[in-house]
Amino acid sequence: MSSNAERFLAGYLDAWETNEVDSIRALFAPDATYRGSPRDLSPAVGVDAIVAHWLEERDEPDTWSYEGEVELETSGAAVIRGVTTYTEGPKTSVYDNVWLVRFDDAGRASEFQDWWFQRKE
Repeated sequence: MSSNAERFLAGYLDAWETNEVDSIRALFAPDATYRGSPRDLSPAVGVDAIVAHWLEERDEPDTWSYEGEVELETSGAAVIRGVTTYTEGPKTSVYDNVWLVRFDDAGRASEFQDWWFQRKE
């Protein structure tokens, strides 16, 4: 059986690729918080707000790639580290990502924070 972090990472990548509401919603607890940027002072709070934020900021399929893995995991949280490469659009560049994800008892994310840093060209 896979861990909460492995299931979350696989589900997140699927939701990122498809932008399907049900896929996004399945990742997060009803009262979860989502910060998509290190400068995000006002997180999306609640699964409905997270879905709306995600769709507003969505990345189109085939404009990005991600390589990453679970670096550290406890029973209630994980650190996932990866590299995102955008090949098209306004984000075109390479970004290093560190995600902090906390999980509820059902294994859904109750808190998500993405610290990303754009590499110099």
